[in-house]
Amino acid sequence: MRKLITFLLLLNSTLLFAQKEVLLIGTFHFNNPGFDVVKTNPFDVTTANSQKELENISNKIKGFGPEKIFVEWEFDAQASLDTLYDLYLKNEYFEYVARKYPNRSFYTQNEIIQLAFRTAKKLGHKKVYAIDYPYAGDFPYDSLMTEIEKAKQMDLKAEIDKQLVENTQKSNRDRENLQLTELILEMNTDEFRKQDLGFYISLFNRGGRNENFVGAYLNSEWYKRNLYMYALLQKLMADSKKGMVLLGASHVGMFSEFIQHDNQLKAIQLKTILNKK
Repeated sequence: MRKLITFLLLLNSTLLFAQKEVLLIGTFHFNNPGFDVVKTNPFDVTTANSQKELENISNKIKGFGPEKIFVEWEFDAQASLDTLYDLYLKNEYFEYVARKYPNRSFYTQNEIIQLAFRTAKKLGHKKVYAIDYPYAGDFPYDSLMTEIEKAKQMDLKAEIDKQLVENTQKSNRDRENLQLTELILEMNTDEFRKQDLGFYISLFNRGGRNENFVGAYLNSEWYKRNLYMYALLQKLMADSKKGMVLLGASHVGMFSEFIQHDNQLKAIQLKTILNKK
């Protein structure tokens, strides 16, 4: 019995020692494509002050030293991401996209370019890794709302509408009153993640008549997409000790949940990196 306990203690200490560190950064989409349920006003990351903040954040991340950076780009479109990053390394990126995508703010303002590319270049990385898997999950929000009305769940509908309005108003107030770093840190708090994930479980999951499970289906599809993305992270981290994940805040909220049950990975929070001297 004593030998078994000793073995388990050694095994546990080995697992803890072997954990790989992953810096989790959840954010709003800098280019504000308007795809999310909560619709918010744009925030200009190209201002001098925001650019200064991005320089500071990327320098702090460089100090942490991730060996790989993972972003919200379709994993099977890695080649197109490689092409853009190669241009970025050669200082030809912005001239190229100005010619090819003159009206597409995604290619100039998105967090992949503004933060991931910026940081990866400072670290001397030759590649930025795509881990999005949007094909894994459906998101039948309209069907959910229809079924909620059929089930006469008017209180539930009112609560969903109320929270969406409140979240939108808060997001817009924050964008008016906070700096970029403050906005990002706000979206990486335990409180923000709990509220975000709670929206799916406490509200969406209840939607529909007893014989209808559209709410649970929506949730399962959302979990599925994030599990696929997390699986890519696990596989790509196999030969690295440190990584960085930059995704929409809701994705990172899910990753934060998954990583608590993963004895191979350890979450590092952005505030910890920024507070280091």
